[in-house]
Amino acid sequence: MTDLHEKDSRRKFPSVASSGVILVVILGLFISGCNFAPKYAKPSVQTPAAFKEIEGWKNAEPRADAPRGKWWEMYGDTNLNSFEEQVNVSNQTVASAVATFLAARALVKETHSQLFPTVAVDPGVTRSRQIFTTSVTGVAPRRTTVTLYTLPLDASWEPDLWGSIRDTVQANAREAEATLADLENIRLSVHAEIAADYFQLRALDAQRQLLDSTVVAYQESLRLAQARYQAGIASDQDVAQAETQLNTTKAQATDIGIQRAQMEHALALLVGRPASTVTIQPQALKSNPAMIPLGVPSDLLERRPDIAAAERRVAEGNAQIGVARAAYFPALTLSGRAGFQNSSLANLVGWPSFAWSVGASLAETVFDAGRRSAVTERAWANYQKTVADYRQAVLAAFRDVEDNLSTLRIIAQELDDQDAAVKSSQRYLALANDRYKLGIDSYLNIILAQATLLGNQRTAVNLRLQQMLASVQLIKALGGGWDASQLQPQKQAMGAHPTARMEAVRSR
Repeated sequence: MTDLHEKDSRRKFPSVASSGVILVVILGLFISGCNFAPKYAKPSVQTPAAFKEIEGWKNAEPRADAPRGKWWEMYGDTNLNSFEEQVNVSNQTVASAVATFLAARALVKETHSQLFPTVAVDPGVTRSRQIFTTSVTGVAPRRTTVTLYTLPLDASWEPDLWGSIRDTVQANAREAEATLADLENIRLSVHAEIAADYFQLRALDAQRQLLDSTVVAYQESLRLAQARYQAGIASDQDVAQAETQLNTTKAQATDIGIQRAQMEHALALLVGRPASTVTIQPQALKSNPAMIPLGVPSDLLERRPDIAAAERRVAEGNAQIGVARAAYFPALTLSGRAGFQNSSLANLVGWPSFAWSVGASLAETVFDAGRRSAVTERAWANYQKTVADYRQAVLAAFRDVEDNLSTLRIIAQELDDQDAAVKSSQRYLALANDRYKLGIDSYLNIILAQATLLGNQRTAVNLRLQQMLASVQLIKALGGGWDASQLQPQKQAMGAHPTARMEAVRSR
C-alpha cells in the first residue's frame, strides 16, 4: 500500500517526475511524420491508341441519356429488366461480397484505432491481514485486518514514430477499396450471367417454336406420303421415311424442354429464389444487340472494376513495404496510471487518496537472425506480384474487348450468309415437293431437303444467340458503365448502422 507521505511527495514534485516523459512524447510527436513506404505511383501499362477490331464496328454515338448502371435496359426487354433488378436484393453471391467489403472496411477502423491511446478503468477492493512487530523483546506481534479500495485509470500508448500503423491503415484501406471493386465486378458478372442465361432461354424458345412448326410441316408430308401410298403411286417405304422424320423431330422438340427447364432454374438461382417459384412464359429470342460507345482502350483502366481492384492491391503492397521497413526501428511505449486508493470507502475520492505514475519504455530488437530482412524482402516480392497481376488484368481486358468485337463483326457477316442459306433451303424443299408430287424424284429427296432446311434454320437461331451473348460480354468487358470514381467511400454509410450500411452498398 502506498503511504500518505509518498503520495504527498508525488503531488509536490510532479513536474520533475514527468519532465522526461513529456520530452519523450514531444520527440515522438515530432518524429511521427516519418514514413518508410515508397512513394506510390500507378504502374505503367502499354495501351494501344485504338482497338484493332473497331474497323467495321458501327460505334454508337455517346448520349447523355444512355443507360449506364442499368445497361441491360438497352435491350428493351421488361422480363429481363425484372430479373436484373433482383440481383442487389436477393443474389447470395453479391450478398457475400457485400459482407466481405464491410469486414474489410471494419478492419480499417480497427487498425486506425491503434493510433490513439488505450484507456482502461480497473476498480477493485482488497482485504488482507497484516502483522506488525517491534524490536522490544517480549512484546507480542500486533495483527490487523486492512481493506483497500482502489479506483485507478490506466492509459498506454505506442506512438507511431516510424509510420508502421499509418502504413497498415493505408494498406487495409486499399484492400477495402479493392474488395469494393471486387464487389462491383461480382455484381457486373452476375448481371451479365443473368442476361446471358435469359437470352439462352429465349433461344431455346425459338428453337422449340421452330421444331413445333417443323413437326406440323412434317405431318403434312406424312399425309402426302400416305395418300400416295394408298393410291398406289408410292411405296410404303416413303411412309416409313416420313414417320421416322416426324418422330425424330418430335423427340428433338421434347429434348428442348429439358434444357429450358434447367436454364429457368439457373435464372432462379441467380435471383436468389427457389427454382419451383420461377416460371417464365415462352417467348422467341429477339435479336437486337445493343450498340454502345467504345471509347479508347485507355478508358478500360478506369471503367473495369477488376482492373481497379488489381491497382488498389498494388497500392496495398506498396504500403506493406513501409510496415516491413518500420520494424527495423525501436518501439516507444508510454504508460500512465492515476486514481484513488484508500482503506475507507467514504474517503476514497479525494485529494489525499490520489496517486499517479507515468513511465516510458523503448524496445529495439538487437538480433533476429534476418527475420526483418526476410519480411521486407517478402513485402517487395508481394508488391512486384501485384504489379504483374495488374498488368495482366489490363492485357486480359484488352483481349476481352477485341474478342467480342471480332465475334460481333464476324457473326454479322455469317448471319447474312446463313439467312441466304435458309432461303435457298426453303426453295430446295419446295422444288423437292413439286418433283415428288410429279413422281420425278423419290421421297428421299424431300427428307434431305427438310433436314437441310431445319439444320440451317437452327444454325441461324444459334448465330443470333451468339450475337446477343457477344453483345452482353462486350458490355461486361467495357465495365458495364462502371467508373473507378465509385470507389470513393460513402461518408453517410460509414457511420450508419451495419444493416443500413449493407443496404447502402447493395443499392449502388
